[in-house]
Amino acid sequence: MERVYHTLEPWFDASSRVLMLGSMPSPKSREYGCYYGHPQNRFWTTLSAVFEEPIPPSAQERRLFVLRHHIALWDVLESCEIRGAQDASICAETPNDLSRILEVAPIQAIFTTGTKAKQLYDRLLLPQYHMEAIALPSTSPANRRWGTAQRLLSAYANIKQYL
Repeated sequence: MERVYHTLEPWFDASSRVLMLGSMPSPKSREYGCYYGHPQNRFWTTLSAVFEEPIPPSAQERRLFVLRHHIALWDVLESCEIRGAQDASICAETPNDLSRILEVAPIQAIFTTGTKAKQLYDRLLLPQYHMEAIALPSTSPANRRWGTAQRLLSAYANIKQYL
């Protein structure tokens, strides 16, 4: 186990209406400087399919993609102890301060990208911000039990009703 600190700034602007929260960026995401940066993660493939657009290739283009669609990206945790990228090993958590986003952007809905992110949000942030989060399935390569790309697309398409 090692203590890991969040190294990515939140991606948002004053027009963001949906906030999508993971748990903590994976080692690959931190290395690439991009949310959901692991090449096998299905987040960008899924989100691109939701909006019927090509997958943005670079971190900068991905940031512009979510901002253009009024989506904010960040994570529940500012720091934690974790083994590699294993969400199940997360402990000794310190939550992020969501007011950085919520005081600037008219967020209509919060989504978590995975079960662990939802559990962490409910325990650490819901009591402070009083906005229920809607759990989406994880797009991590470790979460193949969720099945087909079509199932992920159907789940993630729900964000559009808040945009």
